[in-house]
Amino acid sequence: MDTATITWSLLFSSAGLGYFFYGRRQNHKLAFYSGIGLMVYPYFMGTTAALLTVGVLLMAAPFVLKSYLP
Repeated sequence: MDTATITWSLLFSSAGLGYFFYGRRQNHKLAFYSGIGLMVYPYFMGTTAALLTVGVLLMAAPFVLKSYLP
């Protein structure tokens, strides 16, 4: 692992912790599960590009899907 991968993993995991706590307190299931995903997925990514792509998608999911789900 290089330093970029470790740094992005730390940033996305930290954001995931915030999403997790927000989703749990506000009873917002999409933010809750996105937070869990953000904390777990860096362990399975091999490249920095894949890490960034999946991280951005998981962070945007609650905002984008909010208008489509009740």
